[in-house]
Amino acid sequence: MALLDIKNLRIEFSSRRGNITAIQDVSLSLEKGEILGVVGESGAGKSTIGNAVIGLLEPPGKMTGGMVLLDGERIDQLSPSAFRLVRGRRIGMIFQDPLTSLDPLQTIGSQLIETMQVHLHLDGQQAQARAVELLTSVGITEAKMRLEQYPHQFSGGMRQRVVIALALCCEPEVIIADEPTTALDVSIQAQILELLRKLCKDKQMGMILITHDMGVIAEVTDRVAVLYRGKLVEEGPTKTLLSSPTHLYTKSLISAVPRSDIKLRRFPMVTYIEDVLEPEQKTDLAVATRWLGQRRSDGERSHGPLLQVENLGMQFILKNAFLKHNRVTLDAVKDVSFSIQEGEVFGLVGESGSGKSTIARLIAGLYQTTHGSVTFNDVNITQLSDTKMMNAFRRQIQMVFQDPFSSLNPRMRILDIVAEPIRFHKIASTEKLTRQIVRGLLDYVGLGDQALARFPHEFSGGQRQRICIARALATRPRFLICDEPTSALDVSIQAQILNLLKDLQETLGLTILFISHDLPVIRQMCDRVGVMRHGELLEVADTETLFSNPQHDYSQHLLSLMPSLDFLSREGLDMESA
Repeated sequence: MALLDIKNLRIEFSSRRGNITAIQDVSLSLEKGEILGVVGESGAGKSTIGNAVIGLLEPPGKMTGGMVLLDGERIDQLSPSAFRLVRGRRIGMIFQDPLTSLDPLQTIGSQLIETMQVHLHLDGQQAQARAVELLTSVGITEAKMRLEQYPHQFSGGMRQRVVIALALCCEPEVIIADEPTTALDVSIQAQILELLRKLCKDKQMGMILITHDMGVIAEVTDRVAVLYRGKLVEEGPTKTLLSSPTHLYTKSLISAVPRSDIKLRRFPMVTYIEDVLEPEQKTDLAVATRWLGQRRSDGERSHGPLLQVENLGMQFILKNAFLKHNRVTLDAVKDVSFSIQEGEVFGLVGESGSGKSTIARLIAGLYQTTHGSVTFNDVNITQLSDTKMMNAFRRQIQMVFQDPFSSLNPRMRILDIVAEPIRFHKIASTEKLTRQIVRGLLDYVGLGDQALARFPHEFSGGQRQRICIARALATRPRFLICDEPTSALDVSIQAQILNLLKDLQETLGLTILFISHDLPVIRQMCDRVGVMRHGELLEVADTETLFSNPQHDYSQHLLSLMPSLDFLSREGLDMESA
């Protein structure tokens, strides 16, 4: 008898236009101690299956066929009160978005302790001791102090570790892990995956691992199921399926995985899917190209590096106090220095909490430096106090954030979102010209006129990231900061966005600071790379030099943890090297 048995599952969503079938007669089984990987594009139905198993399928979605059995007992027909006893205790869930999974009004400790007291009937002291142990096991240092902090005081990767600890705290029989390592760097990812694998083996726990990361699938899972538009198209042992796939969709999906062994000129596309092909350029593209080309006259070329960071430092106050010596602080960035030449793509890698995103925000002027300087185009912008002068530099430095949905105003139409910086900086002479520029920019990033009147929630994750790029380009910047721009995207959508960034860099001569924890992506995108840990910059080298001959011990350690994908099928892959 399987630990978890999903039989002929069918899920439909009702709408004014009729019923939409999200899952079509999918059958999956999970044995004790087994890890089953589920892969597929956004909208394939992966998370829908996970939500159905744990009883969190939201209306108007409903099961219209099939059944879900846990240890031979049917659970899909349980009452809400009965399912609450199963959820958390017997089936745990690791959600993709840690910020929405945690209560912002409760400390991390209270959320962990409450869960264990409800399901395991521990007293406060026992629950607190176990909470400290769990946080330590998922790589959070100073766990006892961190229990008293709130979710907003953690980085994205740290919050994901808390969510994992929360799912594991009651030692469930089954874990549904929905993109559990999306926000994690390779070192913490390896630690978390090893922990999950060990728990499955030692506790005979079963896990369904939903992910778009083929490296994670290759490293951890025993079997893989491939979903395409709600249908199960292929299933089999991991190594067999990844090295010798039979379905055209599986072959195409594997071909889009970024290479870590060589550098290619462009990312291969998932050509099996009709709606993710390279977008055709529209007639308004000429408007955007001509307008963006005027960026070159915005200022003289820098005599030295376009950006120079010298002895940059930033402290966060973890625990405030009236007396300065009683304060508890964290050095997020410690005396970091590097330079970026005009037209260069400079990468920053490192584990969560290493200071990568803090440096990006310091350069963009979103944080105030504790010490050190940022010089842009021969001007020290950290010393600018005049708002008008600072805004002039902000026009030239734009940022693309990790989460496209939270960086777009949900109440504004796309026309106004992209036009906002043009109107704020008074770049266009008329409103008519502003609209023409916006249409051209949307064409430039692969979207058309149909996007103008729509809202952010009406777009997929990849399309929203394109809108963010269009908005960042609206001020004709010289310098673009990309902070994990594709970490939450499927490999096919990731390939589109990264190819778009490559095109923009080549066509417009943009200078880019590219922040990512995905080492294969860094290799494909960057000219030089800086490696960070605990707020310090440990090594800077040409990309190919770093990957072939890293000098620092930590750089060597990071690269050693990179999943080996040598056995992946490369059938039909264009091997055009850079």
